[in-house]
Amino acid sequence: MEGFDYNTQLSPVILKEYGRNVQKLANYINTIEDREKRNKFAQILVELMRQIHPNMREGQDYTNKLWDDLYIVSGFNLEVDSPYPLPEKTLLGKKPKRVGYNTHELRFKHYGHNVDLLIEKAVVMEDPEEQMNALIYIGRLMKYFYSQWNRENVEDAVIVNDIRQLSGGKLNISLERVKAEGLFDPTAKDRTDKGRPTEPTILQMQNRSNPKKNKKKRKQ
Repeated sequence: MEGFDYNTQLSPVILKEYGRNVQKLANYINTIEDREKRNKFAQILVELMRQIHPNMREGQDYTNKLWDDLYIVSGFNLEVDSPYPLPEKTLLGKKPKRVGYNTHELRFKHYGHNVDLLIEKAVVMEDPEEQMNALIYIGRLMKYFYSQWNRENVEDAVIVNDIRQLSGGKLNISLERVKAEGLFDPTAKDRTDKGRPTEPTILQMQNRSNPKKNKKKRKQ
């Protein structure tokens, strides 16, 4: 049909997120002979590109990206006084580096690697009371993670058994006590005066598991 241009007849859009009209404007700016006028139009077009993506964060890096995109949609032929250097053509379309994934062999993936680390630190704690407090905190954490993964209520017996397996049988707690005192309830408030645990971080548990190292630090 005459008078209509089809996309298959047009040049491809370089950056689809800005659309064909932005690309046409960039090509038009490149035809302007007056450099000062080109600079002015380029700044206006960059602002228009910013408004197309208002959800993007403001900042120098984002403004730099807009100017880079302007050069790209113009085919790297735009001659204006940009506040940023011209991007390298060789970087365009270059595949990103492969992201290495962790190789942790988790027995229970729904708990995550940090739970394994917490259990390792709790195992080597020398103070029985602190070890029990850490064990109760870990149990609460595991019960919360399990509910997020399975979306169902998990029995305390499952958590007690999983702790025993993850610690190689070195951490044990009475299931009857857990049920009677609600020790693994993630919503329960801590009561340190009655033997209920505060929430130790991995670093705190690591420090507690090395009392000799801590004494040396205090002497210094």
